[in-house]
Amino acid sequence: MPEQDHEIDTDALQRRMEGALAALRSEFASLRTGRASASMLEPIQVEAYGQMTPINQLGTINVPEPRMVTINVWDRALVAKVEKAIRDSGLGINPQTDGPIIRLPIPELNEERRRDLTRVAAQYAEHARVAIRNVRRDGMDQLKRARAQGMSDDDHKMWADEIQALTDRTIATVDRMLETKQQEIMQV
Repeated sequence: MPEQDHEIDTDALQRRMEGALAALRSEFASLRTGRASASMLEPIQVEAYGQMTPINQLGTINVPEPRMVTINVWDRALVAKVEKAIRDSGLGINPQTDGPIIRLPIPELNEERRRDLTRVAAQYAEHARVAIRNVRRDGMDQLKRARAQGMSDDDHKMWADEIQALTDRTIATVDRMLETKQQEIMQV
């Protein structure tokens, strides 16, 4: 019987793990810290022209000062809808409208709200870890199938070690990202 080449596509596993990191980055960006940032508005959708539209497609978002975000809404008819979407978003920001410009003063975070946000960040990180472990499990399942098709013990161990090392590195990145985000949130 000819020797089969049992390659495990670790690049695909790594891409999927990096996808979990990208999702975590975007979730972290939506968490409000004490500083103003345009990314905090990214998850907000506005009902415009008969469909839900990301807020950044309806106006220019600027951060003129550390505790202020402004949105210059291009279509004056949508100003009230953009304002309502921000109020309903759960960000806890009270928009102030001046013609086509909506100002978003970012209030100080109190200690309790900061602690809540660090818990939310920890939940996001745990979801990312679970996603990464699921990718690892898929890789190990591929290995089991390759083993059943005659992969040698040495190859099996080498691939298993490589998949585990990739998982460990990616989870360490999640832990570093979480620590950084929690420090950012707790910074007064």
